[in-house]
Amino acid sequence: MNKYFFTVLLFVVSILSYGQQVTVYPAHWWTGMKWNKVQLMVRGDKIGDAVPMIKMAPEGVELAAGVHLRKVERVANKNYVFLNIEISEEAKPGWITLPFISKKGFKYELKARRNGNGTDYAKGVTSEDLLYLIMPDRFSNGDELNDRVKGMRDQTLNRDTVFNRHGGDLKGIQNHLDYLQDLGVTALWLNPVIENDMPERTEHGYAFTDHYRIERRIGGEKAYKELVDAVHAKGMKIIQDAVYNHVGTEHLLFKDQPDSTWFHRWPKFTQTSYKDQVLFDPYAAAIDKKIMADGWFVPSMPDWDQSNEKVQQFLIQHAIWTVEEFGIDGWRVDTYAYNDLEFMNKCNQALYNDFPRISIFGETWVHGVLNQSYFCENNYTNIPYKSNLQATTDFQTLFYGIQPALTEPFGWTNGVNKLYTTLAQDFVYKDPMRQVIFLDNHDIARFYSVLNEDTAKYKAAFAWLLTSRGIPQMYYGSEILMAGTTSPNDGYVRKDFPGGWKGDADNKFTEAGRMAKEQALFSYIRTMANFRKSSSAIKTGKLMQFAPYDGVYVYFRYDDRQTIMCAMNTNDKPVTITLDRFAEKLNGFKAGRDVINANSIALTDSLSLNPMSNLVLELIR
Repeated sequence: MNKYFFTVLLFVVSILSYGQQVTVYPAHWWTGMKWNKVQLMVRGDKIGDAVPMIKMAPEGVELAAGVHLRKVERVANKNYVFLNIEISEEAKPGWITLPFISKKGFKYELKARRNGNGTDYAKGVTSEDLLYLIMPDRFSNGDELNDRVKGMRDQTLNRDTVFNRHGGDLKGIQNHLDYLQDLGVTALWLNPVIENDMPERTEHGYAFTDHYRIERRIGGEKAYKELVDAVHAKGMKIIQDAVYNHVGTEHLLFKDQPDSTWFHRWPKFTQTSYKDQVLFDPYAAAIDKKIMADGWFVPSMPDWDQSNEKVQQFLIQHAIWTVEEFGIDGWRVDTYAYNDLEFMNKCNQALYNDFPRISIFGETWVHGVLNQSYFCENNYTNIPYKSNLQATTDFQTLFYGIQPALTEPFGWTNGVNKLYTTLAQDFVYKDPMRQVIFLDNHDIARFYSVLNEDTAKYKAAFAWLLTSRGIPQMYYGSEILMAGTTSPNDGYVRKDFPGGWKGDADNKFTEAGRMAKEQALFSYIRTMANFRKSSSAIKTGKLMQFAPYDGVYVYFRYDDRQTIMCAMNTNDKPVTITLDRFAEKLNGFKAGRDVINANSIALTDSLSLNPMSNLVLELIR
């Protein structure tokens, strides 16, 4: 034991001999991690008074073989002490003692990593997957015992309004994995599962109050581990929702801040401008950049100051800890553009280092392909910031692509031409196949409502979603024609999945519970999604698109084993198209098998298309 440490230790133990309660974050760590310089945040009543600064020897203090205490740091708030430890490659799993905490010291565990050390888990999602987005509170109630949890602030449980908790949970999701797998889903993305102990509107989960607790009203840590294990047992994957930008006002680190530098502060409440352009605008004013990046999202969500190195350590370590602890496969990062982007590069890289197969995609609700591509890996040179984020949630192919394709009249720059034009700009992305494409999510109107509940258009949209480039994501209930808009509130796009609660009038998890048009749509999506599972051309092949004419857009997905032809007719009448223009992809193919009904269609001089449809053909020589 280091002599400097021993002298101080006797003094510290005498002060802490009453054995006060403390908490250490992260709760434990692992040997064999690339992130081996861990900052432990020790929190306890006036613990800072009891732990003096220590003069360290050059080699630090050895806590165990291969584990050294390198630095002890105090901050303005005496309820915190930070211990910087380094875990070498020689360190073995087991318990070490943090001697500052109590008379007997505090036992801190170093665990062995999961088998594979990050190479055969945290597998990420790819273009071979179909993501299914679930809001846990609104999908299914599998355990009524956790509907209310004593001591938590929000005790309201009311399914008669969209503004309160409804009781859905992780067990409810686990109960329906067979349903999802039958539908063709290969990966789940859950809205946040971390504790959200706020006084109201806690159903969405985006205002964290304790990073190291899984929300108890959806089942807590045990239920989450069981769900992740069950998902993986079925060969499926799971994506967790990360929120780095902000927390809830009831977060323990906001209510009891280590010092005044952990959150962005303004003379009066200042909301972000939501103007992403100022981050890359070469002419932008500094104040506009500051308001965009440092302004709070809403009054109930304090904005982290991610330039603070301790904030960085806390957030990065929590991300790594979560992946290793639960074995999740990747992250969807909320409100990506509002974070400190250099910090996000650092956080992303830390995850890539320890989990080389992990996937990370960020929410970039921006307008314009250039805007969106700035926030992920791109092919630009001579720009001041280069992102290492693999991909984004592709709002551009939604708002400026498939949505106008099915809601606007065809024109030179309108209708389906917008979809063609948006995809033509894919040259800006390093890998457009990683972009997450979607029709709707928990923040925007359900696409069935956007299309005025036109089922023909809806099928055409899903045919595009499941055949275009990228990683397709669908929103829970889309397969049974769930409708809803964000007017007057986003709660109306977050309604319960019928059949997820005891006593529901209808159970749409079963064919018997669905109306005829719901079953027809469900079967259509299931057929297309399961075909996609076996289609190399769609999962990993190339895309070739032909410029739209007269409201008809034709594109091909192909590789050296398979060619798929998709012909989207956005007109409200039948159309016959000549095939000679598509000769470079049709050459040698004599027919096409309709993916939906398995009918064979001859490919001679022309092809007839139904009104408002997207015909998907597997070509046959």
